[in-house]
This record gives sequence, C-alpha cells and structure tokens, in this order.
Amino acid sequence: MATIYDVSQLAGVSLATVSRVMNKSDSVSDKTRKKVLEAMDKLGYKPNTFAQSLASNCSNSIGVLVSQLDGPYYGPMMAEIEESLRLDNKHVIIAVGHSNAGQEMDSVEFLLGRGVDALILDVEAVSDEYLIELSRGPTPIVLINRYIEPIKERCIYLENELGGYLATRHLLELGHRDIAYISGPAKKHDAQERLTGHQRALAEFGARFDPALCVVGDYKEDSGVACMEQLLRSGKVFTAVVCANDQMASGAISACLERGMKIPQEMSFVGYDNIPFARYAVPKLTTVNNPIHEMGKMAALWLLKHLYKKEVQVDSVFVPQLVVRNSAIQKV
Repeated sequence: MATIYDVSQLAGVSLATVSRVMNKSDSVSDKTRKKVLEAMDKLGYKPNTFAQSLASNCSNSIGVLVSQLDGPYYGPMMAEIEESLRLDNKHVIIAVGHSNAGQEMDSVEFLLGRGVDALILDVEAVSDEYLIELSRGPTPIVLINRYIEPIKERCIYLENELGGYLATRHLLELGHRDIAYISGPAKKHDAQERLTGHQRALAEFGARFDPALCVVGDYKEDSGVACMEQLLRSGKVFTAVVCANDQMASGAISACLERGMKIPQEMSFVGYDNIPFARYAVPKLTTVNNPIHEMGKMAALWLLKHLYKKEVQVDSVFVPQLVVRNSAIQKV
C-alpha cells in the first residue's frame, strides 16, 4: 500500500508539500500540485482522512441538526448546505431533533462526539440560554431560522413577524375583516412570530383579533384539515384564512372543497413558505416566500468564511415577500 512518503519521493517534493496539496492549500503552485496529484494517481494512493484530521485538528466535516427529514421544507435547505460545503471538499453529518429539547441536545452531543469542525443548527425546542452557552464552546455554531440577540452574528434568519403581517395585510386590503388563523405549534419560534405579525396587521386596520378564530396545527397537511373543520364547526363567521405554512393551507383548502365550497369565491386563503406545490395548486396559492434554501446556503457560507477563512459573501437577514396568486380575492 502506497504511503504519503512514496508520493513525496515520486513527485520529488517534501512531505509537507504533499500534505498541503491534500488539504487544498493555496500556497502550492499549479505545477507542483499537478506533480503530486499525478504521483498519487500513479501509486493509487488514497489519503487517510482520519489521520489527516488528527494531524490538522480539522475533520472537514460539519454537523447539521434539523427538526425533521420529511416534507418539502427541510430537503431544499439540506441540499443547499451539502452542495455549498461539498464544493469546498467539506462533508455533512446529519442528525434530527424532532422539535424535542432532549432529542435536540442528544443530537448535538452525538455530532460533537463525531469530531465535527462546526455545527449548523435548525433547532426549535432548546432554550436560548442553552444555545448561548453552546456558542461559547470550542466548536463554532451557526443558527438557521432563529434569532437570539446575544449571538445575532451567528444567526441566519427570516423576519417571520413581517411575513405574518404581510399575509394578513393582503387580506385586509382586499376588504376582509373576519379572518381566521391556523397557527403552527406554539413552541416553535417562527410560529410565534408569524402569529404576532398577523395580530399587528389586524390592529393596524382596526380589526379585532378573535381567539376563537385562531386554531393551532402542527405544520402538516392533516392538521390543516382538522383545524379548518374545527373553524367551520365553530359557527363563527369568517371570509378568509391565513395559514402559518403552505402544507396546512393545502389541508385547509381540501377540507373546504370536501364540503363543496368554492375557493376563493366563498373562502380566501393565504399560506406561508412558497413551497413548490403552491404554484401548481388549484387555485394557485397566494403565499409568503420563505427562502429556506438560501438560508441553508448562507449558513454553509458563514462557516466557510468564519471557520475556514474563505472569501465569500454572507447575508444573514432575509426579508419575506408576498407572492400574489389566485387563492384570495376582493371581499364582495
């Protein structure tokens, strides 16, 4: 089996030079790099990445913790993280927290135990205090879709309160005043912020927030169905619904269609996230754009910049935009 020494001898360079080529250092000339790579290819030499990580104190791996693996939301985010890091020869190790504080902390410990260079965290249940303390440790962290003032420089986030405001304001501008709201789980920070934005828009237009018209789902289609059926059984009068994500909006619209209702003629809807189905649904769903894939990319670039010292541009704050389609119309 060929060794790094054999490569250095065949290429006529030092062991240190071979090591720099293996670690993709910019301090090696193209001519020398080519000689080393040709020698490695001729000898069939495969670098021992574990030994490399011990020698350099760098594993070139990043731990990524997400709430779940299914659905149209997390896939694009993880794909952008993986692609951005892979282009710089970094690899990801993924763990899942299931929006449970204990499982999120266990997953953090698992990833740290794998010797990752840093952590990208999309977590919802652990406290701000836990994350602040974690940020003081030796392993850098960056947060996605969460804002914590004391570590704001490590946060990649969307202004969710503004997004909730824009969704409801759109319906108010269309003349609706009796507006129901299907919220995400109360423990989720983005759900809290979107609901706050909804309430701000109502107050701005002089419309009353009715707690009886606010029901809580779990961000999945089935809960959208259940929440809409609960609203329809309540006997309350309303002409429009804001849903805290598009998946619940899909379920809520389905519940209305099952009752023979016409959308948007009898009930207007606005969603949130702008996942792919929203532009293909019938009617096409008016929603708030949530660039989660871009936030994933920026989290990866944040680490490339601050940990691996790469010259990259990082945007930390994203501003939501309303995407107007066909699911909400002027109230007659």
